[in-house]
Amino acid sequence: MTTARPAPPPGPRTWPILDRPMGAALLLLAFAVLTRMRDFGNPVAHVDEQYYLLVGDRLLHGARLYIDLWDRKPPGLFLLFAGFRLLPGDGFLAYQLVGTACTAATGWLIWFAARRMGLGFPAGLAAGGAYILWLPLLSGGSGQSPVFYNLAMTAAAVLTLELPRRAAERAVGAIVLSGLAACLLAGIAIQIKYTPLVEGAFFGLAHLWYLWRARARIGVVLIAVLGWMAMGLLPTVAVVAWFWASAPATFDAFWFANFTSITLRRGYPAAKIVGRLAGIGGQLLPLIACAVYAGIKGPRHEGLVLTRIWLGFALVAFAMIGAFFDHYALPLVAPLALAAAPAFAMRWRAVVAVFVIGAGLFVFHAATNAPSEGQGIRRMARVMAAVDGDECPYVFAGDSSLYHLSGDCIPTPYAFPSSLAYEAERGAIGIDEAAEVARILARRPPAIVTLDDPFSPWNAATQAQMVTALARDYRLVLAVPREGRRELLYVRRDRPVPPLR
Repeated sequence: MTTARPAPPPGPRTWPILDRPMGAALLLLAFAVLTRMRDFGNPVAHVDEQYYLLVGDRLLHGARLYIDLWDRKPPGLFLLFAGFRLLPGDGFLAYQLVGTACTAATGWLIWFAARRMGLGFPAGLAAGGAYILWLPLLSGGSGQSPVFYNLAMTAAAVLTLELPRRAAERAVGAIVLSGLAACLLAGIAIQIKYTPLVEGAFFGLAHLWYLWRARARIGVVLIAVLGWMAMGLLPTVAVVAWFWASAPATFDAFWFANFTSITLRRGYPAAKIVGRLAGIGGQLLPLIACAVYAGIKGPRHEGLVLTRIWLGFALVAFAMIGAFFDHYALPLVAPLALAAAPAFAMRWRAVVAVFVIGAGLFVFHAATNAPSEGQGIRRMARVMAAVDGDECPYVFAGDSSLYHLSGDCIPTPYAFPSSLAYEAERGAIGIDEAAEVARILARRPPAIVTLDDPFSPWNAATQAQMVTALARDYRLVLAVPREGRRELLYVRRDRPVPPLR
């Protein structure tokens, strides 16, 4: 009589459905929606992106970039937001939903890269999730430009991380094609913001190194390098050529805005810079700690070495501008999350600690940045529309989305409020700011919007004009809360104000 063998002990729990590309994608998409949905439809999620949407909308109605509406960002960013205006709605929810999809897709690429480097499903998922969670902590919870171009840069990085394997196989053709794709992706990102140029240089240099290691012939190397450079420069060369073929004034305006004005911008006080760096470093500290631990104790995988070099180049790009706003650190999050992934694989406590800290920071940010402020701005826009009388109101300081929500005309090409209101931009936009504000006030706008406390030091000359005009010709009719301040709507004294609702 035989006895049945005892059942073998259960093995480690597996997730056969989730541990697949589609399963990971769905999990990360759900997490992205969860962390970003509080700002869906919010017209004041960030001062930058509401201006991008305003410009994108007006481009569709015939406005000329850098002449009718001025900014120093490249044209690709505004064309992207013009595309969002082709979707249903007023544009805010549209760009936020696309931003959510791009965030989830970037998180998925991080998961994919981690898995390709031999890290387990939980570690890859934690790395992708950390990327998604940390964007809102650095003002990237809606539609800042890195939310979109990080996807292209991370895709280029994934191609770069495959180079050690391709070099070992001496797959010269595959490396050449990979370089073409990576450099084109970087070139597209450069037309959304210029700082990805630094990371793009890393991708090109890495491809050159591994093409050499694959023992490609010197002629192939030279042709490949020329092709990669052409791909990286192609979007920008196309843009420059288009403006060059336009009227000389159009080209001059483009060139000044994109390549000259940034050199004229005034610096911020040292104490403010130190404070911003401390805030950024503090919020990224959990990921930094995990990345350092992984570098010391983790596996010696060549892809991880490339990830750390990518992070180093991203740090150089972060330091280039020097203003150190928190959203300037958004391009650091993808390489940092991937560099931290080995720590997630080695210590599950690292995953718990990172996400507990991240959740705490997320709750803190949620408590101090209420999306409900957008309702006050929508109310202000309704009043502006009711009193405009086919004249152009003026947002001196506050939210440029008021122009978009009210449908009003814009009295100046320098509609981004800091251009004329704040000291940091004095002398950097190519005009006499005080003369421009005097011109606007001489036309007696039906309504003026300003703040009771600026986000940055006032331009003393333009602020003095504003104080005088408001005291003489305007009355305060509405004040709404904005990030610990009050946004104020003044209406010209001869204009009746409808009942506020």
